[in-house]
Amino acid sequence: MPIAVVTGAGIRVGRAIALALGANGFDVVLHVNRSLEPALEVKAKLEAMGRRAFVEQADLADGDAVTKLAQRIRAEHPVVELLVNSAAAYAHVDFEQVTPAQLEHMWRVNVAAPFFLVQGLLPALKTSPTAAIVNITDMAVSHAYTTTHFFAHYLASKAALDQLTRSLALELGPAIRVNAVAPGPVAMAAETTDTQRKDILNRIPLGREGSPDDVARAVVFLATAPYVTGQTLRVDGGLSVA
Repeated sequence: MPIAVVTGAGIRVGRAIALALGANGFDVVLHVNRSLEPALEVKAKLEAMGRRAFVEQADLADGDAVTKLAQRIRAEHPVVELLVNSAAAYAHVDFEQVTPAQLEHMWRVNVAAPFFLVQGLLPALKTSPTAAIVNITDMAVSHAYTTTHFFAHYLASKAALDQLTRSLALELGPAIRVNAVAPGPVAMAAETTDTQRKDILNRIPLGREGSPDDVARAVVFLATAPYVTGQTLRVDGGLSVA
């Protein structure tokens, strides 16, 4: 069975991605930081499908931990077909109050960790004839909307990851395809007010908030689309064109 590595696989979008990949024939390495118990639940669900599942714990804000994570995965799985960089730091902070430490943490988790995880897993990815990378970015990088206020440091990091997607598609092709999924209003932030939620839903052509499963389906498509690379697929119910 092909092996997929999914970061942040214990909860929310990462969990949905891991389960969707399992349902589509992948064995899955489940990376988590603090969400160990939920990851073990995902592992059990995957094994119930007849898939192999492996849990790896690491703090992606720690550069040494990222390096060791890649080394452990390579040692156990010398061929990796898919890497999904789903884990992310996300914080609601007024721009005037963002500290250097908060910005650095956001950058470490959302940009440096995917960068060096790709670098560390490159030998295993290059061994697969169908290798792919999918990064989870954010639709608001290119189309800001109401609830993205107070997330400047987060969106700056996701914009960098979006650009990294295109750069790596050029540099790693033709051996490895690199794409991104950019969710829009999916599992909206707890800080979203009722008024904001209503305003956003009124602007979405499909008329509803997205779900983690919507994102997972897009990841599965990009993981298995052999002539697609360097693309960012917006999963936003049409909000970006409204």
